[in-house]
Parts: sequence; C-alpha cells; structure tokens
Amino acid sequence: MSSQQIRQKQVLTSNGFVFIVLLVLFLLSDTIIAQDVKIEVISDQKGTHLQVAGKDFMIKGMNWDYYPVGTNYTYNLWQQPDEIIREALENEMTLLKNMGVNTIRVYAGIPARWVQYIYQNYHIYTMLNHPFGRYGLSVNGSWMQKTDYADSSVRKQLLTDIKILATEFNDTPGLLMYLLGNENNYGLFWGGAESEDIPVEDRKSTHRAYDMYKLFNNAVQSIKKIDTSHPVAICNGDLLFIEIIAQECKDIDIFGTNMYRGLSFGDAFQRVKDLLGKPILFTEFGSDAYNALEKKEDQQAQARYLLNNWKEIYQNAAGLGKTENAIGGFTFQFSDGWWKHGQTFNLDVHDTTASWSNGGFQFDFAQGTKNMNEEWFGICAKGLPNDRGLYPLYPRAAYYVLQKVHKLDPFAETMNAEKINKYFESISVTEAFLKAQTDH
Repeated sequence: MSSQQIRQKQVLTSNGFVFIVLLVLFLLSDTIIAQDVKIEVISDQKGTHLQVAGKDFMIKGMNWDYYPVGTNYTYNLWQQPDEIIREALENEMTLLKNMGVNTIRVYAGIPARWVQYIYQNYHIYTMLNHPFGRYGLSVNGSWMQKTDYADSSVRKQLLTDIKILATEFNDTPGLLMYLLGNENNYGLFWGGAESEDIPVEDRKSTHRAYDMYKLFNNAVQSIKKIDTSHPVAICNGDLLFIEIIAQECKDIDIFGTNMYRGLSFGDAFQRVKDLLGKPILFTEFGSDAYNALEKKEDQQAQARYLLNNWKEIYQNAAGLGKTENAIGGFTFQFSDGWWKHGQTFNLDVHDTTASWSNGGFQFDFAQGTKNMNEEWFGICAKGLPNDRGLYPLYPRAAYYVLQKVHKLDPFAETMNAEKINKYFESISVTEAFLKAQTDH
C-alpha cells in the first residue's frame, strides 16, 4: 500500500469515526436535552403557573390506561411483548397527540423506558401517579385491605416505595411531575375501590386524615431530596380536609383534585388560592356519556360539561385576571372502562348501572336515584380486542370539542379574558357530535 493510499485510508477512518460520533450524539440529543429540562412552579405578578424549560406550560392532560374489553385492573400492558406495546401506543398516542393532549396521567408500574418512548415519539409528557396505599398495601408480606397511615410499618413501606420510584424516574425524559395518591381522603371512608356517593366527614376519619396528610408531606420531602427537577402534587378528593392539608402538606408544589361538580368548579379556585396558596390542578374531572334517565348514550351532554369545565380552567390561568392559579387538568378519561362496575364480573358487558349520585349533572339527575355511570366516562368508545389484545377506539363528540379547546394557548402574548370567552363560544358541541357520527 502506497503512502498516499495509507493517508486516504486514515482520512476515511477518521471521517467514519466522526460520523459515528455525530450519529450517536444525534440519537442521544433528545435524552440529553430532556434531562436538562427544569420543570417548576413559578409565582410572580402574573399569578402562579407551571414552566417547562422556562416557558409557561398549560397541562392539557388526559387520564389514560389500557384495558381491553374482558379484562380488569389485573391486566398489565407493560407485561406484553414490546411489539404489542408499541402498536397499542401508536394507536392511542396518535389519537391523543392529534387531540392536542400534551400530558397523560399514568399509574406507577409503567417502566421508565416507556415514559421516555412516549415523549420522544409523540411529544407527550407523563404525570407519574403512585396510589400511596389508596387501594390497600402489602406490608411485611401481608395484605392490608384498608391502609392505616398511623402504622409505623405502613409509613416505612410507603416511604421506601416512594424513594425507589423517585430514584428510578429522576432522570427520565418525558416525566413532567409526580402525583401521590388518588382521592385517598375518600379511602378513609370507603372500604373498596369502586366509587360510591361522596362521604360525609366524621370525627374518626378526620383523626385518620391528620396521619395520612403528614405522611404525604414526608413522601414529598423524600422525593425532593432525590429529584429537584420535577414538581410533586397530591391528589385529593374535591376539597375535603383542605384545612388539614394546609397544616400538614406545606411542601407540596401543586394541589391536585379529582372534582366532579357539574358544569362549574364553583369556589374551588379561590378556596385553594386563599387556603393553600398553591396552584390548582384538576387531576380528574368530566362527565359520563350515558343518560341514566333516558337509558341511552348522550355524547352531547358529556361534551358540553367538559367544554364548560375547560373554559373555567383557562379563565383562571395566570395573567387572565381571575384567580390566576389554574395550571391545567386531566380529563377523565380517554376510553370507557368496561370493568369499572363490579370490577371482577361481567367484564365483557358495557354495564349501564349507575354507581353514585351527583346533582351537579342535571342532564340525567333525579332525586333519590344514581346517575353516574363509571363505565361510560370515555372520550372514546372502546371496540372489542383482537387475538393480540389490541382494540379500536371511536372518538365521541367530546374528543372533537377538546381537540379545539387544546388548540388555544392561554399564555399567548396577545391573550386576554375576552379572547378566551369568544374562543370557547365559537366551539360547537353539535358540530362535534355530527363529526363523531360521520367518523363512525
């Protein structure tokens, strides 16, 4: 080999090495950037708002899960082969992205690599939700049906679990925040997981609430010792025990609430501002799509309630003149849960039995009857699965209403309250319903 040939080979080898290095850096760029992203709650003259990488971020969220018809809470998508998971995510996340959803609420159990996958492929963040003993807890090898937050073994177990979670997800691209619990204050009354009528506060449960919220705050502190880049929220049932939360949960960044009050959230924004001084995040809200009085699907009623709820969230965002402490919400929920009523039987039946009563939903409320249908809260109706467990979704009117809602940026430079109102007034529930019928 001549000296010229040797030099040419050296140049080619050097160029090839540079190419490989550049390729690796390109492939890792999303990860590197995401790990450096600071997500924080900011309070200033505009109000209280969430920022991602220094930019205001309205959470346009969705409660998301994956349960094929015929299964229940024991089904685990993340235990399926990767090819099944990828296909399921392609179907679901594409619909969510096209809807304008920027964050999903997912329970702990999802591996960190799939949080990253969802973010890098669909640009959708994840709010990671640890139930924090809401549905019972395994302690020292024994199952505790109703979590006793005063028990030292329970406290140790939950705090250990939280530390493991924060350590695993600390640097995960696509993680937006941590959420602890799921209306655990109701769990102080209810013995099971199925929704019931909203409980009335009693002295015994109030005493237990102090122990629970103290432990919530301990968990928040534990996360912050490990992860300083992501906010931590709790998930409360409405505003029940908010005075205790003000005393015992001073370290939370965000007050999250599951709230079903009908067309309006009422005084929620102001009370959270006055009593907690924290931003309010609606971790669950919405309406079912079944009319308990007329015994039939009612897509337009569902869409109308969601439209009004989102309007209030936008109106109360920072810089728009009202309470200026709303940072977004997670619509409940993406697809119907055929297992919700009964939970272990009739899993292949779309049950129309109402589970609880709520006078805020006047379209199908009658005194002395139940009107909330747990299996019909989906923004999308659910089809039957194939032999691989994959199923189709059929968007309801609410999907198309929210698609328009999510297009609006409440933090746009020229945005004001008047523009918010005019935009929402322009959204037609009837048009959305007709589109849903056409698409089916």
